Amino acid sequence: MVLGAGLLLSWLSRTHPSTLPVWAPWDFSWAEYLVATIALWWFGCGLVRSAPAQRPAMWRQASFLLGLVVLYGVLQTRFLYLSQHMFFLNRLQHLAMHHLGPFLIALSWPGATIRLGMPAPIRRLIDLRPMRLGLRIVQQPVIAAILFVGLVALWLIPQVHFRAMVDPRLYAVMNWSMVIDGLLFWSLILDPRPSPPARVGFATRLVLTIAVMFPQILLGALITFDDHVLYPYYDLCGRVYPSVGAILDQHLGGLVVWIPAAMMSIAGFFVALNNFRLHEEAQERLAPLPPGAATSKIVLHASSWTGR
Repeated sequence: MVLGAGLLLSWLSRTHPSTLPVWAPWDFSWAEYLVATIALWWFGCGLVRSAPAQRPAMWRQASFLLGLVVLYGVLQTRFLYLSQHMFFLNRLQHLAMHHLGPFLIALSWPGATIRLGMPAPIRRLIDLRPMRLGLRIVQQPVIAAILFVGLVALWLIPQVHFRAMVDPRLYAVMNWSMVIDGLLFWSLILDPRPSPPARVGFATRLVLTIAVMFPQILLGALITFDDHVLYPYYDLCGRVYPSVGAILDQHLGGLVVWIPAAMMSIAGFFVALNNFRLHEEAQERLAPLPPGAATSKIVLHASSWTGR
């Protein structure tokens, strides 16, 4: 069924693109289609196989589906064409690929459900030591922060950006790197568990959300206040909105890099802080402190930051 639907969408996008609705694939990609549909299939199978008490809450299920919809919307619909012809729409696409979509998927914390739904050979493959070691390396806090900010900056270097936009293979690498890195970073930050088993503690996650915010603000400000045309590709390919000139388009794109990305870091900070608070409250319910014990030493509590 999945392959059949893919074949139909691929044929329609090649032969009848103008007759398809706006939500249909604009430039059908088998890789993107299979990854999304297989992940959705495994998630659904995992829900069916889970005991009712072990299933993710409804809001987590909705968050997972919404995250997939966001990624589909910017990678497969006609928005893909728009993002290739306006710089600020390209920045919105990257914001969705690197921040919003992965954030929503990580917030749903779907790993256990997807793992339960996937075939046993795939589970054994991802449990191999090289796979776990590679994941541990890229989610080491300093490396994770450098990758998160560095990849955004890399694809915004004017010469690199131009080459990526005219080379279909490099364009695919750019998009895949944004989505994968976003998933890796936000799953590190939004992990609801304490450490261990989480890779880093709650305090480290809070620091990381702030650490990646300021370089993105600086990068966005540099683009916003630069009066030279940094991205001539959009003049060469033709802007889909001719009334938006090169400088205005560039300034709008810089604001997207600047403001929404910072807001996503703040959202991640408060989600991580709330997870910290929930963990402390669970610990207190399991092992309440004896009277007077809390005053015997200085203790950092997330609940004191949130008014709980």
